[in-house]
Amino acid sequence: MEVSEVRRRLRAAIDQARREAAARRERSDRARQDYDGFLAERAVPIFRALALALNGEGHRFQVFTPAGSVRLATEGSSEDFLELSLDDTQDPPVVILRTSRGRGRRHVETERPLTEGTEIAGFTEDDVLKVVLGEIHPFVER
Repeated sequence: MEVSEVRRRLRAAIDQARREAAARRERSDRARQDYDGFLAERAVPIFRALALALNGEGHRFQVFTPAGSVRLATEGSSEDFLELSLDDTQDPPVVILRTSRGRGRRHVETERPLTEGTEIAGFTEDDVLKVVLGEIHPFVER
């Protein structure tokens, strides 16, 4: 194979990589904007309502909103929480629900997408509530 053919193919591969990177950055930027709106308008209010309801049932929880996420944490332990955040390392970016539970020396963390196949802008309060209620059992069974 001639060097000129190798160079031509290399240039084509570089151009393709640049186009794909630009498209990925655009998807990430759009997902970040959608996520910021979702967080402020739907996720944080649901987490606050859950904290109030849990506290009313005798389970002490607080809501924290560190940059770019919302966390529902038990008052008794900094290791026990449910947290929504955006994982923009994936393409397309995904909203992740992270749970963390500590019991003695044992510490268990899990991560899962909020929902499969739904655009971030399409997430509803009900989506958040269903997923969080599905993961809250270990925190309230004690």
